[in-house]
Amino acid sequence: MTDHRVFPSPKSPASSGSASPTFPATKGQLYGAAARSIYRPGRRHHRGCCCRLCLWTTIAIFILLLLVAAVAAVFYAIYRPHRPSFSVTSFRLGYLSTTTSGVKSKFSLAVTARNPNKKLVYLYSPIDVTVLASDITVGKGNIPAFVHGKRNSTVLKSSATSSSQPLDSETLSKMKAEIKAKAGVPLKLRLDTKVRVKAGSLKTPRIGIRVICDGIRAVIPASSNAPAIVSMSDDSCEVKTKIKIWKWTFLF
Repeated sequence: MTDHRVFPSPKSPASSGSASPTFPATKGQLYGAAARSIYRPGRRHHRGCCCRLCLWTTIAIFILLLLVAAVAAVFYAIYRPHRPSFSVTSFRLGYLSTTTSGVKSKFSLAVTARNPNKKLVYLYSPIDVTVLASDITVGKGNIPAFVHGKRNSTVLKSSATSSSQPLDSETLSKMKAEIKAKAGVPLKLRLDTKVRVKAGSLKTPRIGIRVICDGIRAVIPASSNAPAIVSMSDDSCEVKTKIKIWKWTFLF
């Protein structure tokens, strides 16, 4: 006998009216949501403003340099500036001796400064005078400030002394040997100052300069009554512009 019973089909979740099951979000979905939340369209605009600011700043600096170069070219064409020149007129050694603590010395010197310019006046600040022996300071002095007129030569006189310049034992031994040597002690004269250039009613800012007079040698006699013999291989001096930036000094 055949069974004619009909079994009902299973109901689908949609037809049953019940809610669909939920599943946790994947890592990719979480990272994507985080990325979308971090994205800020305004930052691109901010970067664009910074780029434009840098560009305009660079252009402004470039234009300023061009203007400075143009002014310098016009100034040179009108005034034809030349550096001042210096030479050692006289250099005398009163005494130079060593002690247990250092060096005692006395120097008398004269330097001739020349201004070769027809239209420029130099305004010098006080000048620091330094006498060096093998790059060791053995005397210090100064020259007062002065105005150096057009096409003018001025003789600057000064004395440099050292009551007791302290030295380490090695340097002191080297200095003693040079004082006793027949060839004499090699000396160097250094002048440090600042100068302003006056052209008519215009004045430039102060510019540092360093004057180096080399080639001086002093032979010290064994007898204290005899004078020292000072010779100069070249009386001319080298003039360099001195610029100090932070802790560094540049000469050119």
